[in-house]
Amino acid sequence: MITSHLKSLGLLAMIWLVSACSQPNEVIALSGNTMGTTYNIKLNAHDGLLEAKALQAEIDLALEQVNDQMSTYRKTSELSQFNQLANGEAVQVSSDTIKVITEGKRLHELTSGALDITLGPLVNIWGFGPDKKPLTLPTDDAIAAVRVKTGMDGFSIQVSEGQASLLKKKDGLYIDLSAIAKGFGVDKIASLLDQHKVSGYLVEIGGELRIKGTKTDKSPWRIAIEQPTTDGREIQQVITPGTMGLATSGDYRNYFEDEGQRFSHLIDPRSGKPIKHTLASVTVLHPECMTADGLATAMMVLGTQASLALAKEQNLAIMLIEKQQQGFQVFYSEAFKAYVN
Repeated sequence: MITSHLKSLGLLAMIWLVSACSQPNEVIALSGNTMGTTYNIKLNAHDGLLEAKALQAEIDLALEQVNDQMSTYRKTSELSQFNQLANGEAVQVSSDTIKVITEGKRLHELTSGALDITLGPLVNIWGFGPDKKPLTLPTDDAIAAVRVKTGMDGFSIQVSEGQASLLKKKDGLYIDLSAIAKGFGVDKIASLLDQHKVSGYLVEIGGELRIKGTKTDKSPWRIAIEQPTTDGREIQQVITPGTMGLATSGDYRNYFEDEGQRFSHLIDPRSGKPIKHTLASVTVLHPECMTADGLATAMMVLGTQASLALAKEQNLAIMLIEKQQQGFQVFYSEAFKAYVN
């Protein structure tokens, strides 16, 4: 019998507001719902003439636009329209959707295929997509039949007279941008705040972050990274990221069990099956949250040693938490060490 476990993800990287005695009027706090999760934004109160209600309306509108473009749960979104096409058909899409897909293709190449935005059919067959199945485990034959519907060669981007379209080149191809769309949403809100000349902020959507500047009292934003356990909120490491994007990916809150075996929601594109290794959590720092988001997912697929090798080669700031028989072992790339408190 399959038993599902999907606990509230909350903040995989918890906001650590060190100054507990700060005055409430020092920070403007905005929050709401988006992308099947929540957003939380903290702004410097001294940033002049910000009108909180009007700003939040702009934020909600921008995030709703991202959902209209890239949600696989919204049947009328640009991405859902593409996913419903037959082989040889095309649909016009926004520049935002093209930007995220293009970054997904770049990260696919950078990570030797560990990030695959066409993985949707495999995610669905394992029960972690909109269909919420299976009732039984998929067989090897079923996995093989679905894998032929995946692959970055199954679509192309076409541009004509300044308008971009996505062309489907493979029956059943299904693009899922969930590994990077939240990060893009964070970047979009950060860009909006930059347009309003906000000097210091923390933007968080479902645990993905963009941080800029300092708090109102000039103290730095500090972030606490969780220990990857299912039954508590223990802090593993506090960091001071400065002006940076941050994403954390883990396999410890979204999984199911069948006859004592645990199946992660993270699918390895190379096997078509959930990951099986001891890496429990990856945190990536990068100027763009979208990129950090995609890299964190890919590195959870790659595992510890391959992720550390990629971080060394690309000078990436990453922190890995690996399960041990007793507790956890933490690994830092050289680039990450500068942010550790």
